[in-house]
Amino acid sequence: MLPEKWENLVGDIKDNFEVREHQKEHSDEQGGTDTETIVFKGPLGKTKLEFITRPVVLDKKTIYSGRIGSETKVEYIYSQDEKSYKLNAYKWSEAEDSWAEINTEGFHK
Repeated sequence: MLPEKWENLVGDIKDNFEVREHQKEHSDEQGGTDTETIVFKGPLGKTKLEFITRPVVLDKKTIYSGRIGSETKVEYIYSQDEKSYKLNAYKWSEAEDSWAEINTEGFHK
């Protein structure tokens, strides 16, 4: 899902449903990850959508030494301008008292 579609989806949710929580977070891990979360009461009950934006991984370097017991380290090279996007959807399960993931295949079209 592209950011424009995400913004349209958030606008539709705010117009049609009761929004319980809407927040944006930034983490410097994995090259700089932005996560936007919206929790609302919809037809399926309490629902949470997460839109995750990360830089694309351009290269992966493994740094190691041939010595026994030495440490191995993986270093990632991230793109400065290309981004990858991911949408996660969850439904609140009263029985389990936790979030259950929903298949988001139909959301991307």
